[in-house]
Amino acid sequence: MSSFILGIVISAALGGVGYVFLSKRKGSEVDYKEDSPAVASASLGEPEEITEKPLRSEKVPNTAANERTALASQQLLREAKNRAKEILLEAKDGALKIVGEAEKGARKVKDRSADLEKELAIKEVKIESQREGIKNKEDSLERLREVISKKKDATENLYEEQKKKLQQVSSLTREEAREVLLKRFDKELIEEKAKKIRLMEKELKETSEEKSQEILLEALIHGSTDYVVEHTTSKVKLDDPDMKGRIIGKEGRNIMTFEKLAGVELDLDASPGEIVVSCFDSVRREIGKIALERLIADGRIQPARIEDIIRQTQKDISHTIYKEGDKLCHMLGIYDLPKEIIQTLGKFKYRFSYGQSMIKHTLEVTNIGVVLARKLGADVETVKLSCLLHDVGKVLIDGTGSHVDVGAAYLQENHIPGEVIVCVREHHGDKYSSIESAIVSLADHISGARPGARSEDYESFIKRMLDLEEAATSFDGVEKAYAISSGREVRVFVKPEIVDDASTALLAREIARKIELEQTYPGVVNVTVIRETRKTETAQ
Repeated sequence: MSSFILGIVISAALGGVGYVFLSKRKGSEVDYKEDSPAVASASLGEPEEITEKPLRSEKVPNTAANERTALASQQLLREAKNRAKEILLEAKDGALKIVGEAEKGARKVKDRSADLEKELAIKEVKIESQREGIKNKEDSLERLREVISKKKDATENLYEEQKKKLQQVSSLTREEAREVLLKRFDKELIEEKAKKIRLMEKELKETSEEKSQEILLEALIHGSTDYVVEHTTSKVKLDDPDMKGRIIGKEGRNIMTFEKLAGVELDLDASPGEIVVSCFDSVRREIGKIALERLIADGRIQPARIEDIIRQTQKDISHTIYKEGDKLCHMLGIYDLPKEIIQTLGKFKYRFSYGQSMIKHTLEVTNIGVVLARKLGADVETVKLSCLLHDVGKVLIDGTGSHVDVGAAYLQENHIPGEVIVCVREHHGDKYSSIESAIVSLADHISGARPGARSEDYESFIKRMLDLEEAATSFDGVEKAYAISSGREVRVFVKPEIVDDASTALLAREIARKIELEQTYPGVVNVTVIRETRKTETAQ
């Protein structure tokens, strides 16, 4: 194929050479033909060398002109020969390019054919694999049909056997039939029972620690003790019985001043040699007791001296309270508490919870709580701080609600950690959000401070006292108000520049009316309104 194309190209090139030669000779007398020997030989292959031969002519009139013509012809012939060589080379190059492209195309076709054959082979392999898979599935289905058929036959046989056994059992009594069935079920469930036992043993091991904690906590709950009566009075002994008269003063001036400034009630008739200082606020009661003792020792019993002694006693008690609170914290190894909380904890010194000192009760509860926390793997620091602060609400008389709610709100205001506040809030409940809360509650019960059933009695008493005082102080012109005699009397001190003598009776009636409408109380409540005018002049 390549030789054929090459021959065509060369022939075309040589033909072009003959055309050029004839064109150059136009107008010459000599007439050449394309089938001359030189041209014919060029069409068949390589052009033969053209020899310079004299041109024939019938007439040669001018020899010089003929020679010039011959030379020109030879020159044209040489140019044609060179041109033929160039055309031949170009033809060869074109032929080679054509051959190369043809071979390249053939290779592409061949490669494409090979790829198609390869893809076809892969598809054939896949199809063959699918055929084998289908055949395997058919074999599996066939085996499954055989198994189902066998099981069906076995089921039918078993059904027939059961029918026969039921026919035999039908002749037995009810107890005999039940015994036969139970024996059969026991044999079938032996393996299942063993699995359940192993599972139960595993679960028991996983929950044994938690169960032991619950059992211990439940046992500790039953260790709580009953409480005793709360202290709300203090006694001051008198060496001289005539001192009572001096304490009362002219027209009761001294005792009224003392009770007004100290906020306590003095009972001089309870015992011949004693004066009973009564107040539900333990700090006010202690201030009144110490101030009365100092006043008796001083001997100068008059309103001005009473005021000075009570003011000094209040400062001394405040300092003592802070020292006691700081001492309590150091005894338990708790530091960095706010000063306000330390001051509040110091009030435990003068507070008795059902006959037990709050200081001793707090120490006991904290020690018990720490031991329980260590044994049960709880947070010891959280339990320690919670036990220290669990009854802080008992010495806060300004809040409303139970001592639990008052204490939790107070601790929240002073930025105590939330987990401690939760323990304080839950220490008198029956549901606990953490083991620390349960430990604090149980430590409180073990200490015998307060069982849950009667835990609100004293708190209700304090709330009733506070409500009486708040009812009186809600009116304009009231300076101070004290609930005394266990709530049977309210003493109200008014500002003389606002409330005159004529208005005191009306104010007493309005306060009594407000108490009747808004509060519940046993017996009666006497409202005493006291208006005192005091003038001071300085002698220079």
